[in-house]
Amino acid sequence: MKNIAVIGAGTMGNGIAHVFAQNNFKVNLIDISEASLEKGITTITKNLDRLISKEKITEDVKTNTLANITTYSSIPNGVKNKDLVVEAATERTDLKLKIFKELDEICQENTILATNTSSISITKIAAVTNRPDKVIGMHFMNPVPIMKLVEIIRGYSTSNETTDAIMNLSLQLGKTPTEVNDYPGFVANRILMPMLNEAIETLYNGVAGVSEIDTVMKLGMAHPMGPLQLADFIGLDVCLSILNVLYDGFKNPKYAPCPLLVNMVMAGKLGVKSGEGFYDYSESKKAEKIAKQFS
Repeated sequence: MKNIAVIGAGTMGNGIAHVFAQNNFKVNLIDISEASLEKGITTITKNLDRLISKEKITEDVKTNTLANITTYSSIPNGVKNKDLVVEAATERTDLKLKIFKELDEICQENTILATNTSSISITKIAAVTNRPDKVIGMHFMNPVPIMKLVEIIRGYSTSNETTDAIMNLSLQLGKTPTEVNDYPGFVANRILMPMLNEAIETLYNGVAGVSEIDTVMKLGMAHPMGPLQLADFIGLDVCLSILNVLYDGFKNPKYAPCPLLVNMVMAGKLGVKSGEGFYDYSESKKAEKIAKQFS
């Protein structure tokens, strides 16, 4: 497998494309938005420059990586004659089902269809195709170029051949693939999201403030990032979506999203992506932070 297509040029999609391209795979990066494609390539370029500044890669590696990526704004054109298609679109069940139905109709018979979903059933996604044995979950962690784990999720009908191929492919990317079964949230988010939700509940109940909660978890539990900051980084809308998948899947009240999280998402306070969540990421705050460094 050397010819890859990645659908979605957002945070996860451009990260996945970056990793494949840096490891000498030919990658088609697909998004219906030209602006998203431009932003995705800009992000990849900045991340490569950051690796150069840290002496992790050379200028030649950057040049080759970017040369390995071709952008497309059309799925049919972008997935033609590909060995693997990795879907990294928004975490919405209806959208993913629509994409996989289309992919099944236009991709060649031996193409493996993978999804980067962090919580939605692989079996459900595979059921809209005529190749459920070739549908698999390939859940990368954010930031993709840095994080080593890839959660490999088998659907009910995913074949051993498909699973082995994706496990081996992940190793070629320098990742550590870990096989899990198809249950809501898989392993990563089944454990992570209730913890983030509990941190939000702790704030909601007035037990402590935002920085205090994060400080306790960073210094007391050796977490590299506090749970509220991490929720901002993931996106509060994404956290809410995953919690809803868990709650719908298990019907267990422990997965019910905190009312504060629901209200923040409705108010458009989504974290880093919107400029404000539990923390303020606005330009004025950034300027204030820089000013303090030189005061």
